[in-house]
Amino acid sequence: MRLQNLLPNWILQFIQQPRTALPDIQAGLMMAVLVIPQSLGYAALAGLPPIMGLYAAIVPVLIYSWIGASSVSSIGPVAITAIMTASALSDYATGSLQYISLAITLALMVGAILLVGGLIRLGWIMQFVSRGVAAGFISGAAVLIILGQIKHLLGIPLNADSLINLAVSIYHSSKPIHALTAMIGLLALGLLLISRYGERWVWAWLPRQWRSFGNRFFVIVLVVASIWASHRYNLPAYEVNVLQPLPTHLPTASLPSLSPTTLLTLLPSALLIALIAFVSSSTISAQQARLRGETYSANKELGGLGLANIASGIFGGFAVAGGISRTSLNLLVGANSPLASVICALGVLLILLFFGAYLTGLPYVVLASVIIISAIAMIDTKTLAQAWQHDKADAVCFVITFTTAIVFGLNSGLVAGLLASFAAMIYRTHQVHIAVLGRVGNSEHFRNIERYQATTFEGLLLLRIDESLYFGNAQSVRANLLKLSDDSAICDIVLIMTAVNHVDLAAQEMLHDLNQHCQANNQRLHFAEVKGPVMDILKSSQVFANLSGQVFLSTNQAVQTLRPKS
Repeated sequence: MRLQNLLPNWILQFIQQPRTALPDIQAGLMMAVLVIPQSLGYAALAGLPPIMGLYAAIVPVLIYSWIGASSVSSIGPVAITAIMTASALSDYATGSLQYISLAITLALMVGAILLVGGLIRLGWIMQFVSRGVAAGFISGAAVLIILGQIKHLLGIPLNADSLINLAVSIYHSSKPIHALTAMIGLLALGLLLISRYGERWVWAWLPRQWRSFGNRFFVIVLVVASIWASHRYNLPAYEVNVLQPLPTHLPTASLPSLSPTTLLTLLPSALLIALIAFVSSSTISAQQARLRGETYSANKELGGLGLANIASGIFGGFAVAGGISRTSLNLLVGANSPLASVICALGVLLILLFFGAYLTGLPYVVLASVIIISAIAMIDTKTLAQAWQHDKADAVCFVITFTTAIVFGLNSGLVAGLLASFAAMIYRTHQVHIAVLGRVGNSEHFRNIERYQATTFEGLLLLRIDESLYFGNAQSVRANLLKLSDDSAICDIVLIMTAVNHVDLAAQEMLHDLNQHCQANNQRLHFAEVKGPVMDILKSSQVFANLSGQVFLSTNQAVQTLRPKS
């Protein structure tokens, strides 16, 4: 019994039915080969030695597989955490020992923040990052990733963590484009573009369900071919930057020196990376759980991601997250459980230990092409189009986040997006919808007279307030209520509170003033269908203490009591 409590359910299932593990073992082995180029490239994108990408794809994956919230989400180095790491450390010398130490420290801090968030159950915080902000931020990051790879494609040093810095860098750059590097990069990029966007023609000879896999496996073919060409034609002799020999062992578990000053300096960036890693991971995890009919816990996701990032920092990696492309690939190759991720991590470890030397000579420009192709898929124009059609406020948040991110940098983009999202939320709650109700036929149902054929009653005004009342909308609600009730023939006004979940102090004062105004105009103010928590607030306030009218259990009861008797 004790062993069963320690083991995840998916392991117990495979112990009982070993044959069901075969599809996940096959999927994990294929994933191990396919994620190698991405892991190397994302480490380079973060300004770190490529080997750190492989380190981040081993132990963190094993940790998340054991305790994470999703059965199929693939955790590891992803483009968004890589570029945010590079952005956070842009003031330090890329690739230096200090830079590497700070990247590891950042991963540990991100992990600690996520873990603490899970322990104090902050999973609900994801609700405050709107879809428009998240999509705009990720799309902006994708554009910056693409711009950041220009230096590898052209063989010239450029700073592309924002459009402003890129323009300044280009203006001050005096190094000419390296022709051979540019030729190799454009050739690799062209082949990858043809493979991905000409999939229906290039891979037409494959069964439909395997065409996407053929496209992804082509990356491996291209990497192998470029390594062969690098050795065959001695590309380093022509000043083409290539991958140097990788260590063929795992680093020993260790912690960097953590000074209070360093921690305070990195804290804002760590908080932003933790937030985006959580939003990115939980979005794909929650979606897959919903599609697969599985339970999903945002707090468990926080804990799993937190421990995965701590493990990444301890074992020489950088910040990790759940990636949409990684998870899509995981599902494509047939993964059904975390066993596929376990096999993938062990496969990466074996490749590192026994075949790592064969990766030497891989041109960085080919890795840059792979990263660009992955980043293009991250630009979420679909969400922008949907938002513009159905919710223009979310579309505006997308545009503000995206534009600010690419012009001024990722941190500024996220802050601007969150501020725009909160502004939109406040604007929505400020513009409170108030409906005039009437009876539908002879029923006890009351509906908006502008949408239904409903009967109103002489001298009686039924008003439904469709929003909670607080300081941000109290005065606008008061103005609308006075406008609607400005008729000397109206004797009774009933406020129907079915949609009101809270009434703060400012709103209580507003209702008290409204009641006094009604009394001064020989009108009576009534309430109907007040929710329990709101009733608890109002019954001890001046609103009910001096109420000119009554409080009714239902709208129908109010009408039966107040309408003129025939």
